[in-house]
Amino acid sequence: MNNSLQEEIQELYQKLIDAWNKRDAKGMAEQFSEQGVQIGFDGSKVVGRAEILSHVKPIFEDHPTAPFLTKIKSIKPLGKDAAILHAIAGMIPPGKTDIEPDVNAHQTLVAVKINDNWQIELFQNTPARFHGRPELVEQMTEELRELLE
Repeated sequence: MNNSLQEEIQELYQKLIDAWNKRDAKGMAEQFSEQGVQIGFDGSKVVGRAEILSHVKPIFEDHPTAPFLTKIKSIKPLGKDAAILHAIAGMIPPGKTDIEPDVNAHQTLVAVKINDNWQIELFQNTPARFHGRPELVEQMTEELRELLE
């Protein structure tokens, strides 16, 4: 894969994560295409920048959201103007010093290039609970903890 494409997709994802970590709803919404879709940890589906903004803004205003700690696992091109990114994510809740395994997640981002700008067409944050397989929860948590060192 072309290094430039990989870097551009990584930068787009990092802008999204940075906006979440700064509790910047507008900054998050701006990363999406006009009809981009966000599917949240709780299954909420919101479509389009305006709806994403109106969904995320009260979350930041009303809840002490934890920042994401993320690790990109792969970035694959889907032609020259689209790509898919897979990452794992953990969170350290406010007032804590360690990752909370119950909120580990798989993150999937589909990026499209529109007018020479990369935008998010889909971002999905899926719980990584691995029902009945606690060793996989621990394995993911340990992989994310390595980022803290």
